[in-house]
Amino acid sequence: MVSETAIRDKLEDVIDPCSAANGSDLNIIEMGLLDEILIEGDHVRVELMVTSPMCTMVSYFIKEVRNEVTTLPGVSSVEVSADNGLRWTPSMLTEEAQTKRRRVLEARDEAAATDELS
Repeated sequence: MVSETAIRDKLEDVIDPCSAANGSDLNIIEMGLLDEILIEGDHVRVELMVTSPMCTMVSYFIKEVRNEVTTLPGVSSVEVSADNGLRWTPSMLTEEAQTKRRRVLEARDEAAATDELS
């Protein structure tokens, strides 16, 4: 039977497209989007949270999570669901994610300040 650790490791390969567009490349674990992993024999259920009810990436997350987890030995089926986007808060970001995000924002602010001085 597959382990929750193995599943979590695979989910680290699923990058949040919105964070990638902003230059921070945070995965769904770092973003705090993983709600629960349930393992029943060779069936895995992954429950996700999204950052907003307006999130347009739900189908992307479902497809990518399914694709990643299905590659694990001992997994024959994967079910993925996402919530309505009302529970997630920025405090759910890991410390590492908060640091990455802060660095990207600081670099952007520095670049903007440099442009203003030119």
